[in-house]
Amino acid sequence: MSEENKMTLDKFEEACEQVKKVTLETKLMYSDYFSAQSGNKVYLKPENMQRTGAYKVRGAYYKISTMSDEDRKKGLITASAGNHAQGVAYAARQYGVHATIVMPTTTPLIKVNRTKALGAEVVLCGDVYDEAEAHAKKLAKEKGYTFVHPFNDLDVATGQGTIAMEIFKELPTVDYILVPIGGGGLASGVSTLAKLLNPKIKVIGVEPSGAACMNASLKEGKVVTLPGVNTIADGTAVKTPGDKIFPYIQKNIDQIIKVDDEDLVVAFLDMVENHKMVVENSGLLSVAALKQLRCKDKKVVCVLSGGNMDVITMSSVVQQGLIRRDRIFTVSVLLPDKPGELSRVSGVIAELGGNVIKLEHNQFVSINRNAAVELRITLEAYGTEHKTQIIQALEEKGYRPRLVTTQI
Repeated sequence: MSEENKMTLDKFEEACEQVKKVTLETKLMYSDYFSAQSGNKVYLKPENMQRTGAYKVRGAYYKISTMSDEDRKKGLITASAGNHAQGVAYAARQYGVHATIVMPTTTPLIKVNRTKALGAEVVLCGDVYDEAEAHAKKLAKEKGYTFVHPFNDLDVATGQGTIAMEIFKELPTVDYILVPIGGGGLASGVSTLAKLLNPKIKVIGVEPSGAACMNASLKEGKVVTLPGVNTIADGTAVKTPGDKIFPYIQKNIDQIIKVDDEDLVVAFLDMVENHKMVVENSGLLSVAALKQLRCKDKKVVCVLSGGNMDVITMSSVVQQGLIRRDRIFTVSVLLPDKPGELSRVSGVIAELGGNVIKLEHNQFVSINRNAAVELRITLEAYGTEHKTQIIQALEEKGYRPRLVTTQI
């Protein structure tokens, strides 16, 4: 591989100068909450606060800066359902060139409209990313457009790696950098530059358990394609990592941590409550991985890669987070069908500071109505200990409480 086709320190420095023109300063934030939870000094790199709501503008802009005027004027094309679409659209507008973005037909309308608002032409095609990408490459061939890959491109990865330079300038003594992995563009750029700046820095890639394509590829020693992906972290739901950036991952990523969707749900709640920030599920991978870190008293930076999340998804994730933290739960109790019983049950809960948010009263649960009327109570508690206290109190009063699935 020639120097021209490599990620080198010179190229990273050039990229840093270029991306400054279009990026906001996302200064490191020290997190008291996550530091206490993990036993390390945890800093957040909030790329969710970046222009277009994600880091992707870095790689897109640097890629366009490396092109000849002739290639730029041909127009750009890419395929994306989210952050990369907006990154390319924004970068193209800065250069005054035409951009076409092929998005799957299933892309939420808000993302389509945001991409159009940045001046790009949007073409809806295919049900999934792979079909959109195939159509984008077909259009590129037919119309002579320049294709900008979301992650499998060394210039794009170099642009994303500028995050490492900013981290290093603010926190030269950083020990660990945790970075989300989808296709590997961000992780390859950040890890390569981090190792160039200080080979002792540990860079850990974090993948959703339901889309761990990089972990599978590293085990095989070559790029492999997963049969399918299933995760709420849609920004990292990738079946095949990039083959061009894979050698850099092999060389510079020290470890891969896999995170379950359940951990992302509670990480979202923690981030909203403790830092008042909206971070999308993929962006939370680095924070959710903290509890799997086998170190203490180290300086750890978690890259929050993006914050583009629609409100409906957000409300669903908050609800699920509250349920998983035992802050909301549903209990079924059986009581005689006679006046005053409802009031007595409510009194037991109120005495312990529980807050009832929903009641379902079913008189037809038993033929013998004197023996059993079912009451399903959905209530708020402070957490697991408080929930246990309420259930014990109901048991002591003879209501035979039984936990059931919460339906809000």
